Amino acid sequence: MSHLFPNYARKPFEIVEGTGLTVTDQTGKQYLDFTSGIGVVNLGHHYPAVEEALAQQAARLWHMPNLYESSLQEEVAAGLAGELDYVGFFCNSGAEANEAAIKLARKFTGKSPVVTFEQSFHGRTYGAMTATGQDSIHAGFEPLVPDFHYGIYNDYDSIDTLIDSETAAVLVELIQGEGGIITAEKAWITALAEKCRACGALLMVDEVQTGMGRTGSLFAFQQFAIEPDIFTLAKGLGNGIPVGAMMGKRALASAFGPGSHGTTFGGNKLAMAAAKAVLTAMKAPGFFDEVNLRSQELFAGLTAITSDKIEDIRGLGLMIGIQLTSAEVLAEVSAVLEEKGLLTLRAGKNVLRLLPALTVSREEVKEALALIQEVLEK
Repeated sequence: MSHLFPNYARKPFEIVEGTGLTVTDQTGKQYLDFTSGIGVVNLGHHYPAVEEALAQQAARLWHMPNLYESSLQEEVAAGLAGELDYVGFFCNSGAEANEAAIKLARKFTGKSPVVTFEQSFHGRTYGAMTATGQDSIHAGFEPLVPDFHYGIYNDYDSIDTLIDSETAAVLVELIQGEGGIITAEKAWITALAEKCRACGALLMVDEVQTGMGRTGSLFAFQQFAIEPDIFTLAKGLGNGIPVGAMMGKRALASAFGPGSHGTTFGGNKLAMAAAKAVLTAMKAPGFFDEVNLRSQELFAGLTAITSDKIEDIRGLGLMIGIQLTSAEVLAEVSAVLEEKGLLTLRAGKNVLRLLPALTVSREEVKEALALIQEVLEK
């Protein structure tokens, strides 16, 4: 009898060890991990530089509250901002980052309505859950937070109909991850950004899954020629250490003065040490060149597979979705891949989601492709 709530449909085995993209369960069976802990361990398991940074920080100090200056928080925020004039707020998860973004948008603008999109996913706390445009996520938790409105993704009429001078903000994913690896059309995102500017609404980009290198650049918005007012991060930011971040333009800082928002554990020393090491690794010369080479190899290999089970292959960088013919086919394919030693994920109703670590090797790409081809073609 379990002493845990049954809110997770758990696999009947436990992963107990991992190095790079290879993980081992309690029986000693090894798997090639193409989940990265749902896009979290972006540098792979047991990444030496992150481990070293954590060990060094753990030997000095684990935690102090946000009552004192934090040079580590300053360094990580500056690294995330880059050349842009953003300031940061650190928390523990993507849902918390999105909650902070929603609160900041409403407080800064003095307006209430927030526009998101059908099939989006922004988290499971009340504000983030309400922002999520999926009835199945809302079921049983009503009443939800008021004044959220849901447009149709990649639909121009939704922009014109839902966003006006009373809108506080628009929250959007550039790739809907949980929704099925649906990529935003660049022209649509451009129109969305222009509409937000014209109406005085803040443009908020949820980069929880797409950020930290997942799409082949540090942030996905860098490939869409937009500059959001706010963007949110988590997952890969700490390579497995819980950490989230909300980055907002400096002009918004006046709305988040002392006492307006906070967190006990957000921005703690261990999380910031991990995040700093992750940023250092990803900003090394040539890092994203290798990521994009592996992406090209994966897409080329997948499109070469001839199977009547495949309806579409889509995504960006190392965030890839293979749309199969049905949910039943997806369940069968993922189960057989798991049996053969490849861990994958589901997205939407019938999409096989691949999220390998950004450090995946050419040999590991070939190994994964061979297994996927074997299963799909047979």
